[in-house]
Amino acid sequence: MELKRWVDTRTGAFDWCHAAQLHADIEGNSEEIQDKEGEVRSAMQHVIKFHLEKENMTEPIDLPPADCIISAWLLDVICKDKDEFIKYLKKFSKFLKPGGHLIFVGSLEATYYTIHKEKFHIVTYDEEFVRGVLVGEGFKIDYCDVFRRKAESDLIDHKGVIFIAAHKEK
Repeated sequence: MELKRWVDTRTGAFDWCHAAQLHADIEGNSEEIQDKEGEVRSAMQHVIKFHLEKENMTEPIDLPPADCIISAWLLDVICKDKDEFIKYLKKFSKFLKPGGHLIFVGSLEATYYTIHKEKFHIVTYDEEFVRGVLVGEGFKIDYCDVFRRKAESDLIDHKGVIFIAAHKEK
């Protein structure tokens, strides 16, 4: 709902100008921030809700296969165990065309994260598990890096963060 509010430029929507500013700074066009936000808004064709329990998670919309999917901590929080992780990764990978790319970011060996003193479950996995699942689902890993945890925090108990870029071979 929040993303839809931003796309429709509704009052009170989350302000993403920091992301537009970063993008503009990288390109060296910091005076074109509003243009960048407008381009992103106009490029978005749909903001849809996923129905995890359905075979076609985007029902009633049939999406064409995508060039790229980004999963940043999504599977960590929606899956209760490794079996669900595999199940949902299979479902998400059906949205990619052959040769399409998956960008995966997740927390290694985590069990919880905390928001306002309330703990929430995170599925626990390690680098070997994620690599194995991706290869088993027909992905070739192009790049993988693990950033080990450097600071202690009561907000999450992870050992590190994994970043994987892969492409779908089959």
